[in-house]
Amino acid sequence: MSLNRSEKEAVITEVTGLAANAQTLVMAEYRGITVADMTRLRSTARSAGVTLSVLKNTLARRAVAGSPFEVVADQMTGPLIYGFSADAVAAAKVVADFAKTNDKLVIRGGAFGGKALDVDGVKQLANIPSKDVLLAQLCGLLMSPISRTAVVLGALAAKKDEGAAEPAAEAQEAAAA
Repeated sequence: MSLNRSEKEAVITEVTGLAANAQTLVMAEYRGITVADMTRLRSTARSAGVTLSVLKNTLARRAVAGSPFEVVADQMTGPLIYGFSADAVAAAKVVADFAKTNDKLVIRGGAFGGKALDVDGVKQLANIPSKDVLLAQLCGLLMSPISRTAVVLGALAAKKDEGAAEPAAEAQEAAAA
């Protein structure tokens, strides 16, 4: 179905807004995917904060013009689904995980930080742990020396208390005798 001029402008405006708020764009060819699988992919993407859109490629090229995603405008050909995410790895992770279980979804490329990504680049981006996992790992690294110091100090305090308790016990025994 063909869109009129105002509908096209609305699509371009919407996608331009998505591109302005996104860090990552992932493009994948969806030819042959069933409606049920596509619905499952969209649901997974929504829960991960990824916006998936099937767009006319000319409208997508116009929408990303002047944005960091303009570097992949020449790759926007064929039946593509576009995944935009504010989280640097979310779009790549959702699309790559789905592509592992569904061979009809073919990753074509993407963009991150103004640089074009090939298929391997998207897969490498998908393998990076999420921001929450990285923050948890960082906290664990920061807490490790502190907790070790606390354990050592606790052991020293316990040993000191034992050392102080022995003379007191001997004094009590001597007083009782």
